[in-house]
Amino acid sequence: MSAPARGLRRFRAPAPPQPERCELCTAVLAERHRHLVRTASRTLTCACVPCALLFEQPGAGRGGYRAVPDRYLSDPGHALDAAAWERLQIPVGTAFFFRNAELDRLVALYPSPAGATESELDPAAWQAVLGSSPLAALLQPDVEALLVHRSEERSECFLVPVDVCYELVGRMRLTWQGFDGGAEARAELAAFFDSVRARARAVRTEEPV
Repeated sequence: MSAPARGLRRFRAPAPPQPERCELCTAVLAERHRHLVRTASRTLTCACVPCALLFEQPGAGRGGYRAVPDRYLSDPGHALDAAAWERLQIPVGTAFFFRNAELDRLVALYPSPAGATESELDPAAWQAVLGSSPLAALLQPDVEALLVHRSEERSECFLVPVDVCYELVGRMRLTWQGFDGGAEARAELAAFFDSVRARARAVRTEEPV
């Protein structure tokens, strides 16, 4: 290749980004798309609508994948004071809890600069603080989480799709600065919970699982 030709390569437009594809059938995905949980490894897989619908069926894929639902619920009667939160031994004011079917136990995670950080969860403390709540009774293993947020003003509890919790972890990891996260991370956290509140409906007495 001649020197002029090599020089011209510097001015070519960059290649367009490749579209995101379903990890099962390779169909092109929309920006907002469904996810599956790979239950053995506790990882998320991007999926198109037909593949996600397939894995909503009981026993599909022998349980190796489960479709993440799109259910957002709030508990208007939720109350969690500092002493109760202290029993859970979580060092920050935001955490999420889900039942891992593979391990047959509850898992507690919270956002941090290093990503999703697991906190040792005492089963007795969980049962006393959150286990008897109406939202905890509805949790679908692996695919839904109980998301708790405590601030000086209030304490809130939501049932959300588990992929939303990992979205929060990613946003906090990208924006976190200094010891307390900084103004940008706090703004991201506030915007995230504004979105969750807008999508959540109050849990009903006879809520289907």
